[in-house]
Amino acid sequence: RGGKYLDLFIGICVVQVKESFVILVFLFGGGGVQSVLDYSSGAELERACRGLLVGQAPFAWGWGLLPAPTGPSCSEYVARSRYITRALSVEEVSFPLAYIMTLHKEFETFERLFRAVYMPQNIYCVHVDQKAPAAFKQAVQRLVGCFPNAFLASKRERVVYGGISRLRADLNCMRDLLASAVPWQYLLNTCGQDFPLKTNWEIVRFLKGFRGKNITPGVLPPAHVTARTKYVHREQTGHNISGMVSPQVRKAPPPHNLTIYFGSAYIAVTRPFVEFVLHDQRAIDLLAWSEDAYSPDEHFWVTLNRIPGSAGSLP
Repeated sequence: RGGKYLDLFIGICVVQVKESFVILVFLFGGGGVQSVLDYSSGAELERACRGLLVGQAPFAWGWGLLPAPTGPSCSEYVARSRYITRALSVEEVSFPLAYIMTLHKEFETFERLFRAVYMPQNIYCVHVDQKAPAAFKQAVQRLVGCFPNAFLASKRERVVYGGISRLRADLNCMRDLLASAVPWQYLLNTCGQDFPLKTNWEIVRFLKGFRGKNITPGVLPPAHVTARTKYVHREQTGHNISGMVSPQVRKAPPPHNLTIYFGSAYIAVTRPFVEFVLHDQRAIDLLAWSEDAYSPDEHFWVTLNRIPGSAGSLP
């Protein structure tokens, strides 16, 4: 006790978990327990205590803590957080996946998602909403910078819920992922609040069972959603406000006499399908028509997947 830590007590508890020991350091302040630091090695504990003695507060980042101000290096962070850094099977190496991850809040939630789906043979495009706070953007950039197969989208959108900007965010990442050297087989898009229910190997096995077909579930439009593509909807943005407005103006019919389907905005699609989405004239025209629709990501993918003869089409 002393100096700026006059009112701070440190309690150390060693807990045996199976055959190893976990060291928990409790920091007590005037209001009770302020934080719990989990150290899995004596070296980390020694470093933290040494930092306290010279007046450094513990610095929280990810699953562990190191003294401020610099925080852990990438190698320390990756090792301590136990990322998988070597492929676990030949089957997974021969079937790399591409991920799109669209974010706007809750860095810790994204961090857990990223760690759960990370594999060194895959590739990850992360799109951060332009409206996100600067500190959030910096935290995401710092994490992504630790991995050679992860990157921030080259073009970022100011995303409006229900607007075309949400679809554009995915398309921006699709262009970047097609330009990468990783020969990924399927692309999956996620949001920052997702979490996987299966391992990478289980996902690979599941996708291989579709034999090059897309997973874009959807149906003909139920009555309660027909207004989404029947009337014009536009993004409205301003100071601390964003949303969709509809002047109740009817839209023109879909291009190429396409039948519009509605379904999930979240998909697992093949590389040829992504090339079709970005380069086929029907897809380009559907995107232009969808600019003023409501939540176009819920009809865009599934409609294109229902076009007879489109890459990986699975009606």
